[in-house]
Amino acid sequence: MCDIRIDYDTSWNRIHWKSLRASYASSPFFEIIAGDLLPFYEKRYKFLIDLNVDLLTYTLKILGVAIPVRCSSSFAPILSDIDPRHFIHPKKEPAVVDPGFKPEVYHQVFSDRHGFRSNLSILDLLFNEGAAALQILQKSLRTSSRGSTSDYSC
Repeated sequence: MCDIRIDYDTSWNRIHWKSLRASYASSPFFEIIAGDLLPFYEKRYKFLIDLNVDLLTYTLKILGVAIPVRCSSSFAPILSDIDPRHFIHPKKEPAVVDPGFKPEVYHQVFSDRHGFRSNLSILDLLFNEGAAALQILQKSLRTSSRGSTSDYSC
């Protein structure tokens, strides 16, 4: 993981930022967060892990959550259903993968046309709800059967 380099042959970062702006410019908290977020898309990171760790650290900071971000030096296999890597699956509904998490409905930019879309991204939640984002995440946790969130690291 630590050796994966970012390819800047295409301006993916500029395209990604334009997509975020186009999708969320009218959201209530976009302008407040955009100034802090834009530098992540302007900086030319060499390694993907560095970008990911910086974005995760920023996200935790803006949520007001003090969880240290650590990277392991070796791959650890997924051994149980409470390993957080198990909770994200592109082809399964979140409730199937993690029955302890039921996304709380919140206002989204296009909800008037498309209804509520769960599990879009943390940026969707932050742009639309700002400081209330952490409370919405906490309400989405239906059980305490998984481990402590402070046990999770990248």
